Amino acid sequence: MLGAGPGGYVAAIRAAQLGMKVAVVEKEKVGGVCLHKGCIPSKSLLRSAELYHDMKRSEDYGITVGDVQLDMKLVQNRKNKVRDQLHKGVQGLLKKNSVDVYEGYGRILGPSIFSPLPGTISVEKGNGEENQMLVPQFVLIATGSRPRTLPGLDIDGEYVMSSDHALEMEELPKSIVIVGGGVIGIEWASMLNDFGVDVTVVEFADRILPFEDPDVSKEMTRLLKKRKVKVLTGTKVLPESVQKGDGTVTLEAEKGDEKVSLKAEKVLVSVGRQPNTEDIGLQNTSIQTEKGYIQVNQYMQTAESHIYAIGDVVGGYQLAHVASHEGILAVEHMNGKEVHPIDPTMVPRCTYSRPEIGSIGWTEEEAKEKGYDVKVGKFPFRAIGKSLVFGEVDGFIKLVADSKSDDILGVHIIGPHATDMISEAGLAKVLDATPWEIGQTIHPHPTLSEVYGEVAMAVEGKAIHS
Repeated sequence: MLGAGPGGYVAAIRAAQLGMKVAVVEKEKVGGVCLHKGCIPSKSLLRSAELYHDMKRSEDYGITVGDVQLDMKLVQNRKNKVRDQLHKGVQGLLKKNSVDVYEGYGRILGPSIFSPLPGTISVEKGNGEENQMLVPQFVLIATGSRPRTLPGLDIDGEYVMSSDHALEMEELPKSIVIVGGGVIGIEWASMLNDFGVDVTVVEFADRILPFEDPDVSKEMTRLLKKRKVKVLTGTKVLPESVQKGDGTVTLEAEKGDEKVSLKAEKVLVSVGRQPNTEDIGLQNTSIQTEKGYIQVNQYMQTAESHIYAIGDVVGGYQLAHVASHEGILAVEHMNGKEVHPIDPTMVPRCTYSRPEIGSIGWTEEEAKEKGYDVKVGKFPFRAIGKSLVFGEVDGFIKLVADSKSDDILGVHIIGPHATDMISEAGLAKVLDATPWEIGQTIHPHPTLSEVYGEVAMAVEGKAIHS
């Protein structure tokens, strides 16, 4: 395995379970970007932001506290403890499954005295140590990705940051411009706003969260603006206009025919991620790439049938749970197991903002574009008792179904605990459930899950509490 992130280490464990002798090569720490620079640390910070927001309004729940103070050093300490505990857990799992871990930079070599096929791995240790050679039967590339930037917009880590830098902030800026209104950008906007930072989001597309259902994007825009977050859509940042100094960054952007001037203490660039496929030896193979992404078949095989690739390096949904699933699929295919290729419409997607977003399948717009005659149900959290108890009433659930077959085409949630709630829709998709079947499922009261029963009945105009 080249890379020990959530794709590589999960694949390694599954391969070991299947009786393979397994080695992983990792240049940094096992667990990868997700554990050390992405999913886990960012969600830890988001949890602190959420709790800080809740504590400031504790009187709404009849609890009076003193002056609530935020200590970013302590917030960072908690984040590090969570990350370190999970890191030890991954190390323990690899050891338990007898997976050999090689620390160093892995590079694929071409045919040589070691093997007539490309795939021998050179592990470069650095520090003057001699390279090690691994000669595997199969290779799995899981080298992940890194933050992308805009041409001409140089990231210096001080004035202009990527998410990697932002995760380590021990002092918050008073103001920030976030370039990019996708999932990562909106999570940071929500978090920093809750921490008390003046936030401006600049998105090139005509709406934030452009891959979500337009109704969800519209609702999140409304709620962010209600929280005094400035949201500029259809706006193009001009990298050449950036000026830094005296504790501030100024830059200009184009919104239609207008020029917009922006000024803040920091700029956070959040315009997606690019695959780590350079300098790993692909030129020594027949592996094909497109825009940097490795091309694979439905079984995650490259043009070299004994070399597989998974996760962010193959494009598609750059999500940890997708990488893990692809890793399991790949090693099971190596072992001749019957596998089921991943259907993108079965992949749940999550945004850990406040409120959260969870979605799966096609949006209403996409379903119509694909020729479906759709029927749609929509139900607000405001009408759910547990939502009122929580004090989190914003948002809704939307269910898109095929009018002819009654198949569920998509489910889209914006509201409390949406990232946990979307799993029921995922199971419904796997089981090919219909809205009627979800409506027949008895959801306990009072729970947030009752929203599923209501939206399922709303598809036929029969919701009870509307």
